Amino acid sequence: MNDGENVALLDLLIKQATEGLDDAEKTELRKIESESDSAEIPDFEITAAAIGLLNINAAEQMPAYLHSRIQADSEKFFAASEKAASVERDHRYTSSPPSGAGRRSFFDWMGWAVAAAACIVLLANLWLTRVSNSPADRVQNQPVIVTPDESTPERQRQKLIETAPDVLVASVGAGNVANLKDISGDIVWSDSKQAGYMRFRGLPVNDKSKETYQLWIFDETQDPKTPIDGGTFDIDQNGEAVIPINAVLKARNPKMFAVTVEKPGGVVVSNRAKIVALAKTQAS
Repeated sequence: MNDGENVALLDLLIKQATEGLDDAEKTELRKIESESDSAEIPDFEITAAAIGLLNINAAEQMPAYLHSRIQADSEKFFAASEKAASVERDHRYTSSPPSGAGRRSFFDWMGWAVAAAACIVLLANLWLTRVSNSPADRVQNQPVIVTPDESTPERQRQKLIETAPDVLVASVGAGNVANLKDISGDIVWSDSKQAGYMRFRGLPVNDKSKETYQLWIFDETQDPKTPIDGGTFDIDQNGEAVIPINAVLKARNPKMFAVTVEKPGGVVVSNRAKIVALAKTQAS
């Protein structure tokens, strides 16, 4: 075959293995094959095998038999290339050209070797592309959708207000501490959920080693002298703070809430010497 036929045959064989041929191309391929020595036509099964990999689970390793086949085919083609190069070198020092396959151009052999190498590269590329597009990678490469953080006290408070049918609200004001008059906020509570949240503005940051804040709940079931302990808490920074209520007893229809300053860890019964905030329900 001349160089033009070599190129045409190579193009048709690759397209046949990767895409398929139309009727005109099939006719052209049969014509070139019929006019060519069958020994000159390379084995393109490796290309077909590469395309077949598109249906293989990418999570699996390349099968051992396929790996061996690639290695064997590559060795065969490059051995042929080396043999052709040797024949060409011998031909330079002989008075008559070698017969049969020996007359084949070194560049013909080299062309088929390059084609074989291209097939091997194609196989590796298809395998790696398939792996990189595996379901695991697609999951990892999907954009991250950020949703509101439902775990924050602010979001939990809002959710309680939106979902509880019996939420009551108590507005926060100053207590009996003379230099703490700019305190505001509100307290929400649900009997059905037995949950609530305190929201303060202007409550000072406390020294945790010396004191803590403690909430007291005055409801219809308890003696006002012994209100329900609503839990201790600290204020870490200035500004608005939202704190969940941790009542030690079940509260029913609270009428008032009070926040006192106590020793670290809190107390069982407060003397109410330092009430920093008071909140009465709107119904009171």
